[in-house]
Order: sequence, then structure tokens, then C-alpha cells
Amino acid sequence: MFNPDSMTVASVPTSHAYVAHLDPVGGSRGVVRVPDPVPPGADGTERWWPPRWLDPEWLSEHIDRFDVLHLHFGFDAMSVERLEDVVRVLDSADKPLVFTVHDLHNPHFVDNTVHTAHLDVLVAAADELITLTPGAAHEIAVRWDRRATVLPHPHVAPLHLIGRPRDGSPTFVVGVHMKSLRPNLDPLAVLDTVVNTIAELPDATVRIDIDQDVLATDGPDSIRIERVLKHYRSVPGVAVRVHPRFTDAELWQYLTEIDVSVLPYRFGTHSGWLEACHDLGTAAVVPDCGYFSEQRPCHTFGFGIDRFDAVSLSTSLREAHAARFDTAAATREAREREREDIAQAHEHIYARAGARGFGMTGASR
Repeated sequence: MFNPDSMTVASVPTSHAYVAHLDPVGGSRGVVRVPDPVPPGADGTERWWPPRWLDPEWLSEHIDRFDVLHLHFGFDAMSVERLEDVVRVLDSADKPLVFTVHDLHNPHFVDNTVHTAHLDVLVAAADELITLTPGAAHEIAVRWDRRATVLPHPHVAPLHLIGRPRDGSPTFVVGVHMKSLRPNLDPLAVLDTVVNTIAELPDATVRIDIDQDVLATDGPDSIRIERVLKHYRSVPGVAVRVHPRFTDAELWQYLTEIDVSVLPYRFGTHSGWLEACHDLGTAAVVPDCGYFSEQRPCHTFGFGIDRFDAVSLSTSLREAHAARFDTAAATREAREREREDIAQAHEHIYARAGARGFGMTGASR
């Protein structure tokens, strides 16, 4: 017997900040999320990839452990055929699939062909679709003739840090974090414009950060990047910092030390980094590709796979400087209310998916 008030959900993954923040602050009342099964060869229980729920054989053997499979991430390395097998296992057991479309263009691959093939399978098969912005929902409707429920990205930073006053430093700091130079990141293309624009603004500096692993080899890319960083180290008003990848706590601290974060994405769809900026009161300057600008209030510039409008970037930086005391930051209360709304919406979505008729787990009968 179907019981919409008690749902066991296998999230792929469960151990992800986004998924953790789909539940109300005090914990879920009607949804129990199954812990991530430990994959073979994992050292401890912290690693969730590759997801066992996306192994068709393992899924079939453990199909009675959940009521709904909710897929977020983790299918990048799968063949289309294996993903189709997963769908068949779920269908044969009458287990509904909920799929949140985070990425219409996978940020890890310039060539989106395989990801599109994955989406062709998942979007068609899902009982319920979720995405984060109206623009993404419209694209899903146009490409696949499917309706996706639009739900905002929940907070990323811990609630106790959201809405805290910033230090009010008179210096305006623009940050360009090169991170690990993921394929969709092209910070080298924008640095000259950022540095030259900020040099013309009063009390303004630039901070460039990069993960030290990028420079750990002697390959041509690392040599070229080191040459660029050496140049910027000699430019007045520019600080270059090479360090290990930030922990979460270090990332929150970093975002409170800069006033603006420039996100040089050549392609992509949505951004958790942008949400963290919103949480901590850091203005974001984002490209007009994807649907980043629909997530939260931000400044935009022309940037894509084969285009860059330097004038629009300079204009956005000047606008951010002029509005530096009026950044639209989140409040803890608003993020808590939003999280409650998101949790309720997910409960309704799971109930709709389940009501279409599937065998509940033994514990839920």
C-alpha cells in the first residue's frame, strides 16, 4: 500500500551539501534518505562515487531498500547503455525516478555530446524532473517536451554564517579564483580586463587564487600559468596566492575577504559557488552563458565558449564597485524559510512520483 507520508529515498548522492539542504533545518518529517552505499575499493565510508545505485546489478539486488531513486550527480563516467540498464531495472520494479537537472552542459567537458546522450535517457525516463531556474526549465521543455519543476538552489554556506555583518573594509577586493582550472573555467582570458579596470577605481585591489596542484607538474600548461602569475605578482594592487585546495571553512573565510567574485565560466548551467557568494554577501560577476544570472541577483558580462566581451566585464566591475555597500545578500531567516519550502516541494514531488503505482519497501507498507 502506498504511503506518501513515509518515503524512503535513495539519493545519488546523499553525502552532498546540496542534498543535505533539501531537508528542513530540524530534519525531515516524511522523507528518509538512505546513506550512500560504500563503493568497492573505497577507503572508509566518506566516498560515494562511483555510485552503487547506478550499478544495474547492484541496484537490482537492493531494489527493495528504497521507494524513490533521486538522481543528482555521478553518472558522468557511465556509458549510455549502462544508464539505460539502470532505467530498465527501476521500471521493472515499478520504482520511480526523480531527476534534478543541475547541468545542461556538463562543466567538466567542453564536448557535451555524451552528457546530452545521458540527458536524453534520463529526462525521458524520469517520473519527475526538477531544475533550478526558469531558463533551464524552458530549455528542457523545448528540447525534450518535458515539464520540470523549478526549485531554487538551497544555501551552501552553513546557516550560522549567513547574514553575518561583513568587516566593512574600505578596500574593494575583486577575487578571481582559478581553482583547479576545471575545463569550463578560463580565468586567463579575463585577468587583464579585471586588473586594468580595477586599477582605475579608488581603493580597489585584485586577488588571484589558484590551487597549488595546478602548478605541481612541469608540463607546458603549468609553465604558462606560472609565467602569467609571475607577471601579475609584479603588478601594483594585485595579490597572487597559490595554496592547497580550500577546505569548506577556508572557502567561507575567503569569500568574506573579497567583495566581488568573478566567475569566468565559458560554459555551464548553474553554480554552487554563486550561491555561496549570495550566502556570505559577496557580489558575483557571472557570464551570460548558461543560467547563472537567473539564480541570484548578480552582475553579468558577455562570455561563452568562443566569445568574450571585455567592455561588459569592465562595466559590471564598475557597477559592482558603485554598489559595493548594497550587495543583495541572503539572510539566515530567508534561507531557512526557503529551505522549508524546498523540503515541502520535494515531499510533494516524491509523493506524486510514488502515487503512479510502485511497490513500497517492506518497512513502508
